Amino acid sequence: MNWLGEPELAALRLSLDVAGRAVLLNLLPAIAIAWLLTRRRFAGRTLLDAMVHLPLVLPPVMVGYLLLLMLGVHGPVGRWLDQLFGLRLVFTTGGAAVATAIMSFPLMVRAIRLSLEGIDSGLEQAARTLGAGPIDRFVSITLPLMLPGVLAGAITAFAAGLGEFGAVVTFVSNIPGETRTLPLALYAALQSPDGDALAARLALLSFGLGLSGLLAGEILARSLRRWLGR
Repeated sequence: MNWLGEPELAALRLSLDVAGRAVLLNLLPAIAIAWLLTRRRFAGRTLLDAMVHLPLVLPPVMVGYLLLLMLGVHGPVGRWLDQLFGLRLVFTTGGAAVATAIMSFPLMVRAIRLSLEGIDSGLEQAARTLGAGPIDRFVSITLPLMLPGVLAGAITAFAAGLGEFGAVVTFVSNIPGETRTLPLALYAALQSPDGDALAARLALLSFGLGLSGLLAGEILARSLRRWLGR
């Protein structure tokens, strides 16, 4: 990567860090919500489904603004986090990960739901008749069979996280070395009179990472399905 300078490498490292944190933040909640929406019928299910997918239809800048209102130092949740734990998310790498996680959460939930819907519920019912409890059924049957969806969702969310811009720049600003991920670095380069070459390199890097992530997710998911015999 000798064609990349320090600004590109710094933005790349930060983007990988933020996207990776976002996936880790999303993983368990996404599995739980996907299972709940697929396997349970309850009042408010449609509303919950709509709320989960809301980041897909809201302007990302609006999501970032809402995060600023809630998690900023004067927001109800942000003030509580600051006073109790000394934790500030606004204008930090952690805040960028939170914004990215919220924007990519629906993608992960959707992929896991599709995988769950393809699992024969008769297998879980058979295990129940044999005395397996809910946790045992989930760990031994449901979770292994839904792994292709979990993997595909995680990689898709990671790839999408690498390109998140609106929510991140609104919530945590564009601070070099702290919140300036690849999309933000590309935006900054485009605003610079002599930033055309840097912008081209960043655009090429972003394109390559996004395409590689999507291809890797599809290939790994297919391999896992074959291994599971699905």
